[in-house]
Amino acid sequence: MPHPGLSEDVETFRLRARAWMAQNLAPLDGADPFMGHATDDADQVVRAKSIQRKLWEGGFAGICFPTEYGGKGLTPEYQRAFNEESRGFELPTLFNTPTLTIIAPTILDFGTEEQKQRYIPAILRGDELWVQFLSEPTGGSDLAGALTRATRDGDVFILNGSKIWSTYAWKSDYALCVCRTDWDVPKHRGLSVLIVKVHQPGITIDQIKHVDGTEEFCQEFFDDVPIPADQVLGEVNDGWTVASKLLFHERSAMGGGSPYEVGLGSVERKGGQVGVGVLAQTAGGIDDPHTRQLIGEARILIRVHRALAARVGTSIRSGRLPPPAGSIPRLSNGMLGVRLAVIALELGGSRTVAWEDGDPVGEIGVTYLGRQGACLGGGTTEIARNIISERVLGMPREQTQDLGVPFREVRTNAAPTRG
Repeated sequence: MPHPGLSEDVETFRLRARAWMAQNLAPLDGADPFMGHATDDADQVVRAKSIQRKLWEGGFAGICFPTEYGGKGLTPEYQRAFNEESRGFELPTLFNTPTLTIIAPTILDFGTEEQKQRYIPAILRGDELWVQFLSEPTGGSDLAGALTRATRDGDVFILNGSKIWSTYAWKSDYALCVCRTDWDVPKHRGLSVLIVKVHQPGITIDQIKHVDGTEEFCQEFFDDVPIPADQVLGEVNDGWTVASKLLFHERSAMGGGSPYEVGLGSVERKGGQVGVGVLAQTAGGIDDPHTRQLIGEARILIRVHRALAARVGTSIRSGRLPPPAGSIPRLSNGMLGVRLAVIALELGGSRTVAWEDGDPVGEIGVTYLGRQGACLGGGTTEIARNIISERVLGMPREQTQDLGVPFREVRTNAAPTRG
């Protein structure tokens, strides 16, 4: 039966989506699901924006976003049906994290009506990619300890400082930036979140090369960048409220529980690498007991995580669990990613260490080098454990030396410029 208020039930929607994909989307044909058929980074942006525009024109963009901002206003069941049918097709996965799963929901939560009307439809049309300016070179996991500052000057804020570990910043059009706007109150009460146009005078972006040769992470430097005052998201000096909800959406996305993700999630992609590793087995290797044990372990872990993410997501939306419970699937996803990378490496054997061009098994070795990344994005697994213990289980909070202290008086790794 159709969902209340909807004219089309999930299965009818699924069949319509299946037929549309066959006519409008390119088959992957073995291409990487994230890069698709792009030849380089610049081409990936062009292709992703073009495919997102196709989804918009076909009526399949923003399935769970409100209709007043260009979405379809449907429930997560419809997005899951679309994602299941999309297996094997090229999709604009570059838009998933953080644009669709983190940034857009945060704008829906805190944006003015003008901001929501301006930015959400542009995202769903494929016009604009977004990035998060959160971490800082001296901050570690302490987002509330931000030293990047925004000083009010009439109708603008003047932004100075630096952010780091910003994924694909050079590809992005806009950013949400957590910065300090008041130094004379405790650190959580002096933050604001600004909407920042990425490519403008005063912003310098440096790409950071990883051990696997990729350069997705960036560091940004802000030198007297003017940001219009109407580009504050939420209230001035209440940025921690905004950042906390943003982190909730990030943990949901990292844990595989976001209702806004398009296509197969990271767990399915990691599971696919296990399958590639199986193909690398020598003749008869598939009958090896240890090999079969590893395959079984990977499949069970993926199914358990998928069920966990769905259960926690539903429980948060219904109020049975508090929002910080989103750290549970986020922690599970991080540990799962590490284990699947190890399993795939063992199954792939020597071809994951040295391979010929075009051998898909080589990607297993590259993924193994970055396996800990899933334990860092969205807050480290250690932070996730703290959140679960303190905010879900009600255990005592860790002691802190800066609680209630004006941020000017807090010792930091780098002395901020006093404005």
